[in-house]
Amino acid sequence: MTPTLLLGTAMWGWTTPRATCFDLLDRYYQAGFREVDGATNYPINKNPEDFRKAEHILLEWIQAHQVNDLKVMMKVGSINNLRTPDNNLSKSFLLMLLDEYRNALGANLDTLMIHWDNRSEEGSIRESLEALATAEKAGLQIGLSGIQHPEVYARLNEDFKLNFRIQIKHNLLHSDYARYEAFHGQAGFITYGINAGGIKLNPEQYREDSSLRARGGNTQAEHPIAAPLRAILQEANSKGKRPPVSSFNHCGMAFAFHSPDVKGILLGVSRLQQLEDSLRFYTAITTYDYQDLYQRLKNLYVQYAGKV
Repeated sequence: MTPTLLLGTAMWGWTTPRATCFDLLDRYYQAGFREVDGATNYPINKNPEDFRKAEHILLEWIQAHQVNDLKVMMKVGSINNLRTPDNNLSKSFLLMLLDEYRNALGANLDTLMIHWDNRSEEGSIRESLEALATAEKAGLQIGLSGIQHPEVYARLNEDFKLNFRIQIKHNLLHSDYARYEAFHGQAGFITYGINAGGIKLNPEQYREDSSLRARGGNTQAEHPIAAPLRAILQEANSKGKRPPVSSFNHCGMAFAFHSPDVKGILLGVSRLQQLEDSLRFYTAITTYDYQDLYQRLKNLYVQYAGKV
């Protein structure tokens, strides 16, 4: 199964203003894509006044265009956007959010996903799974994101038999795939953070409003992975007549696209130009063979981040 694309909203209302969000949705929808990823705590800018702002922007766009065929994934549980582990994953709270999002999004709600869970206690996790089972029976897909003890979920799911979608951070510097070993070959994995927070191949490519700078990353110095990556791309782009790979984002997309169990690639774009570029490269990787590039990128990942 070819991995699909999802439009991310984590920066909406933060580094991505409302008007730009509308432009991104317009172009994404026009291109025939429908999956949008959201979360109660987006944008994650540590400003309490912006809690749930991203979903409000999405709802505005849906209402303005009278759209009913999006496939919105909502991650729930976080009770603030301060990047803390504080959450509420009780059965009653999850069912309340299920009702709220079904009413707000209607037919556009596709997936309900638990977001950030550091628990290991089986009793409370079982109650959360009971809520997800209710959502699945209601016709929704269900999922997990940021789970500290996925092995506990897998063990309890022997009773529930739920079909999970699982979001994982997966890029050339870090991957959570190995931590979800209990779900390998079973769940559909959706990758986020494919560009490692906005790393560029050359420091001069960073903008003042870059997501890496917003998150407190260093945009002054070249990242250690940049030079070996440029060498890999020089070789990869000399082969065949396929479109060239020219950015860290392209590399992240190719790495995710060919990785095991990946069913979706989440795009964290904040400008229309970035979206257009990602859509073009998605067409390239679904049309041409980039397996040789993936193998080189996989070897680079092992060198810089450990084994996949």
